[in-house]
Amino acid sequence: MNQVEAIVAEGVTKSFGEGEARMTAVDHATFVAHFGEMVFIVGPSGSGKTTFLSMISGILRPDSGSVKVKGVDIWTMTKDQLADFRLNTIGFVFQDYHLFPRLTTAENIAIPLILKQQNWNASITAAEQSLSVVGLKGRGGILPIKLSGGEQQRVAIARAIVGSPEILILDEPTASLDGDTGKMIIAFVKEKVLNPQRCILIVTHDNRINEYADRILHMEDGRITALEQRTQ
Repeated sequence: MNQVEAIVAEGVTKSFGEGEARMTAVDHATFVAHFGEMVFIVGPSGSGKTTFLSMISGILRPDSGSVKVKGVDIWTMTKDQLADFRLNTIGFVFQDYHLFPRLTTAENIAIPLILKQQNWNASITAAEQSLSVVGLKGRGGILPIKLSGGEQQRVAIARAIVGSPEILILDEPTASLDGDTGKMIIAFVKEKVLNPQRCILIVTHDNRINEYADRILHMEDGRITALEQRTQ
C-alpha cells in the first residue's frame, strides 16, 4: 500500500554559537514521515532530537535544507502563515503536560479552539468530546490536580487532538509516568489517536515502549544514524 508523505525533511542543518564555540546541533538530516504511522525519535541527550523536531514542526528555522509538510515548504511561509500552520496542523503534547491548574480539564482542552476564535460553548462541547476519545468522559468539570499523572497526560493528549491536527508531536510522553502507565498511554495513542490521516512523532528515552513504534529514527551527534522498521 502506498503511504502518503506527511513530512519531508531534506538536508536540514542547524548550528548555534559563533567562531570556535560554534556547534552543529543537527547535521544534514533527511527524513520522510507518512500519514498513518507512529515514529519514535530516540538518541542520547544532546543528540539533536529536540532541535530536529523544532525545525520540522515550524518552531526553529534551519540554517539550510527544507521541510515540507503536506507538500508545502513551511520555511517559505511568512511569520503569520507559519503561526496559523502550527495552530491548525500540529498538536503538541509536552513532557510536563502544561495544564493550567485553575482551569477545569475541559477548559484546558478548549484552549486551542479559543485561540482560533471559536465560540466558547462550542469549544467546551468539543473539549468534552475530546475527553471521551481519551477515555475520560464526564471528567471535564474537575481540576487537573484531581487527576492522576496518567489521566493528566490523557488530558494533554485530548487538548492536542481537539482541533483534529494532522501532525501530532509528543515530547517524552512517558517521562513522568511509571512503566505500566507509560505503556498504557502509548498503546492507547496507537489504538485510538493514530489514524490514516494523522502522523505521530514521539521523542523518547523510554525503550520500554519501542514495541508500539512503526519506525524508530536514531540520532547521535546531530546526525540520523539509523531508521529502524518495527512493524508492517
